[in-house]
Amino acid sequence: MLKNIVNIKLVVALFCIYSCSEGLKKEKPKENIISHSEEKLNVLFIIADDLNCDLGAYGNLVVKTPNIDRLAERGVLFENAHSQYPWCGPSRASFMTGMYTNQTKIVRNNMNLRSSVPDVITLGQRFRQQGYQSVRIGKIFHYDNPSAIGTSGNDDIYSWDQTVNPYGRDKIEEYKINTLTPRKYGATLSWLAAEGKDEEQTDGIAASEAIKKLNDFASRDTPFFLAVGFFRPHTPFVAPKKYFDLYDKEKIEIPEVPIDYLATLPEPAAKSIRAKKDQLNLEKERAQEIKEAYYATISFVDAQVGRILDQLEANGQDKNTVIVFTSDHGYHLGEHGHWQKNTLFENATRIPLIISTPNSEKKGVKCMSPVELIDLYPTLMDLTEIKTPNHVVGKSLEPLMKNVNASVRGSALTRWRKGYSIKTKRYRLTKWGSNGELGYELYDHKNDKNELINLVNNQDYNEVMDSLKLVIEKRIVEASIKPDGLGRQFEKVKPMYKAKNITFGDIHDEEGEISHLKKK
Repeated sequence: MLKNIVNIKLVVALFCIYSCSEGLKKEKPKENIISHSEEKLNVLFIIADDLNCDLGAYGNLVVKTPNIDRLAERGVLFENAHSQYPWCGPSRASFMTGMYTNQTKIVRNNMNLRSSVPDVITLGQRFRQQGYQSVRIGKIFHYDNPSAIGTSGNDDIYSWDQTVNPYGRDKIEEYKINTLTPRKYGATLSWLAAEGKDEEQTDGIAASEAIKKLNDFASRDTPFFLAVGFFRPHTPFVAPKKYFDLYDKEKIEIPEVPIDYLATLPEPAAKSIRAKKDQLNLEKERAQEIKEAYYATISFVDAQVGRILDQLEANGQDKNTVIVFTSDHGYHLGEHGHWQKNTLFENATRIPLIISTPNSEKKGVKCMSPVELIDLYPTLMDLTEIKTPNHVVGKSLEPLMKNVNASVRGSALTRWRKGYSIKTKRYRLTKWGSNGELGYELYDHKNDKNELINLVNNQDYNEVMDSLKLVIEKRIVEASIKPDGLGRQFEKVKPMYKAKNITFGDIHDEEGEISHLKKK
């Protein structure tokens, strides 16, 4: 009898254990499923080189950018975003540290960040410190474009766990490129409707490598910060011919400039838009050809952005990834009679900036508040719930992502050599010289979006002028103060050795004969 009772108890115990274990099995997956709000958010950071706001999402009716446009439809588009320096190297050092160029001391290309601020914590480095896989593909810090393609350029080794330096057909076949200045491609206008596929171009390879990394990340539990830097639309404007075929060259408009326009500008401003002597007074047909090429490279970059976004969605990573799309500065396409960058006009300072966050209630909205490129660093820190380093002086845009009518700053500050410019919602004030001794510019965007009418001598704007002068002086002082927690800071840093542009295309002609480096 006792034995039977023991057996019964044993059976009951085993049944209870089995039932509990089965219950645990059923509950276990639920325990392992972490809601996206509780996970560490990934970050996909995409930046184009020398891209202005000629995008569909920004109201351009000519340029075809369906993929960037769909990103804007699921995020916040910043209409009034500005770079802190309209030149690649200084701008990139600035937004990767969250500091102004007066603080980084990087005001030229080919300057190593650690030579001036060796203790700084870069954006990529901060993510590494928090357990993220930080990966760079292409151009994030400065590269001479196109000469340094395929190298690490002026990269910062402390920022990344892994780097990829793509090198494509556009480099190998440089001898085919049309250029205003023989044997020069980056600092002058140059273009090519290329043969072959997207995946053969440097930026196409970059997109392919980004896709590989996304697939790799999908198999891991580690959060990632993936920074993808495209080399286009920076000169040379190289893209497969199919992107050129998207545009009717003859219908492309070239801006007109008033005859007496230069006389209304301070000398430094006039000098900045007349610096490229080979690009002045281009014939209309040539200008249309060049602008078509720029638009073609934008559409090419857009297609690569689309490939990356498609893979992100295919992997389901879009549900847990913050996506940023931007540029290092703007670009002139004949406005003010100028081509390329290096001015303090809206064309050179203004940048595209789109931020998309998973599960955000704000989708497809536009923010008109002035913001700065250095604001990206603290924004990404807040969105990923990481403490922002003390040296970062940018302001988080998270409040604007919750309420686009909010405000985090009253103006955006940009520097170019001895000039400073602030852009508010309505006005732009530019000051040249330490005390304004080289002149001022004032533009009212309500009546003059193209910034062609300098109002400094218009008495109707005296109060506006006086008010903005106080603002810009305060902004310059604040941007020059050494940030807390920065550590060492060195002045007058010398530029690094500049990489020579040596590729197969540089030293061989189409028949394989050495030609371009022959002594005259």
